[in-house]
Amino acid sequence: MNAVLAAAAGILVAAGLVVVVAGLQRTWTPPSRRRSGLGAAWSGLTRRPPGRRGRQRDLILVGSLLVGFVIALITGWLIAIPLGPVLAFGIPYLLLLPKAQDVIMLEALDRWVRSLASTLSTGKSITDSIRTSRRTAPPIIADSLQLLVNRLNNRWPTADALLRFADELDSADADSVIAAVILADRRGGTGASVTLQALADSLQAQLKGRRLIETERAKPYIVVRQVTVITLVVLTIAFVFNGAFFEPYRTPLGQVLLAVLIMAYVGSLVLMRRKARHRAGDRILIGTPT
Repeated sequence: MNAVLAAAAGILVAAGLVVVVAGLQRTWTPPSRRRSGLGAAWSGLTRRPPGRRGRQRDLILVGSLLVGFVIALITGWLIAIPLGPVLAFGIPYLLLLPKAQDVIMLEALDRWVRSLASTLSTGKSITDSIRTSRRTAPPIIADSLQLLVNRLNNRWPTADALLRFADELDSADADSVIAAVILADRRGGTGASVTLQALADSLQAQLKGRRLIETERAKPYIVVRQVTVITLVVLTIAFVFNGAFFEPYRTPLGQVLLAVLIMAYVGSLVLMRRKARHRAGDRILIGTPT
């Protein structure tokens, strides 16, 4: 009987993991119309994303509650009901390395500067090169670059338009690049192309260093994921073959202790994620014209 219950619990947990993985997949969805009534209240209260992502999140929530309820029925651990959604949403998020936004921004700026430098070598001005670079702009800066081109087309001074571009990107790395582009625009001619080519080489050197840092930052996450998987496997085997080991957790005091242990583990993951987060540098281009 215990083996059957354990198998059923394993199947439900596996189904829950499949739902979590499906929910973590990123897909673009068009903006949806506003809803009124209970659906709007739920979306506002839980910050539900629109479209398919919102439906996936609701599915994860319902599935984790169901798994927690079934585990509570089998084991008598009522704490499993609220812990199900907490673990389903929290653990996968905390075990994923935060995105290196600084590296993504530097890669985009490097592509953009190289595009400017290659266009300048054909004899075009900085302003014309910026207009041309819009066609191959990386996604992270594409919208802001489109606004920059619109301002240039509306006869904004190049320096003022670039300063507003820096405000929209809101990045210390972008500020240093845009400041160099402004200086290159003032220099003009062959000097601008040489300046931007040297800037692109400098960005490549920075990227190499940042990527090495990100590789080192990823190592603790790999270790923690391995420890988590091993721990879950060992606990599952112990539950199947030696259920008496978990008997103390059936009591109210045992459930409180279990919740404290799980929250302590989650808290350590939160602390690790905060430590791994990249701190943005101070901006240098501040006080753009209106």
